[in-house]
Amino acid sequence: MTPLDLRGINPAPITAFTPDGAVDHKANARVARWLASVDGVKSLVILGHAGEGTFLTSEEQVALIRTYVEAAGDKVAIIAGITREGTNVAAEEAKMAADAGAVGALVYPSHGWLRFGYQDGAPQDRYKAIYEASGLQEILFQYPDNTKATYNIDTQLEIAAQPGVIATKNGVRNMRRWDVEIPILRRERPDLQILTCHDEYLLHTMFDVDGALVGYGSLAPEMLNDLLVAGKAQDYVKAKEIHNRLLPVTRCVYHRGSHMEATPALKIGMVHRGILDHATIRSPLLPLEPGADKEIIAALDSAGIGPTETSLAA
Repeated sequence: MTPLDLRGINPAPITAFTPDGAVDHKANARVARWLASVDGVKSLVILGHAGEGTFLTSEEQVALIRTYVEAAGDKVAIIAGITREGTNVAAEEAKMAADAGAVGALVYPSHGWLRFGYQDGAPQDRYKAIYEASGLQEILFQYPDNTKATYNIDTQLEIAAQPGVIATKNGVRNMRRWDVEIPILRRERPDLQILTCHDEYLLHTMFDVDGALVGYGSLAPEMLNDLLVAGKAQDYVKAKEIHNRLLPVTRCVYHRGSHMEATPALKIGMVHRGILDHATIRSPLLPLEPGADKEIIAALDSAGIGPTETSLAA
């Protein structure tokens, strides 16, 4: 197996809907083509939280994977979020994703672990079953420290040593753990690609990673790539300058009462950039408060993030 190269920006795209709430395959293909054309983008990770993936039926999920695979062609890899709770049904979900053309899997923890925690060995079994059923290259998903689905360092190391696991998407959101555990992963698993998913803590984490796997990449992949390049070069001055330009956008999108509100905010921003025609979302998401769209647009303008100049035609 030749591991996927995820050393760059790996957007977790939104899912575009029609005004009446159906999956809009023409609009999603447009999103895929645009993101695949941006310098530094390595993969598109669909069916995640930013993409309202768990709000889609199984049939809609499979159809969306096919749309992305066809639209992106061979420019970037298509990776599917695997979210079902039980190990066997998650493996089945991964097999369907592979059959639809996905080449990678972002493996979510079993939902019940968020509240109750996990038994030792259960996460390792989940990754093993998914890989054996599907052959998809896997990304270890490290959940925030304030959940019971966050993996201790021994569990991370054991998952990372399993066949098929090529990267970790780290969203621990505890900088003490980040500063201790990332060097351990680097030392003990040197081939593991480390990706930050700290949309709201990018400055701190961009100096230690190979890439970023973020919903933010749906909206501002160009500036995020510039930030990553500066981080890899250990150019703090440049990285700080980019971070400061992005900060008003980061605040409007991610500094909200719920991280889930980032999805409607991202869609509003993508309308402003000319990538989407409207910002339709699915329940249980709700529209943002009145005036939020004006704040998001003003923040994008202040950062110099305007309409894309890339042709979005088929």
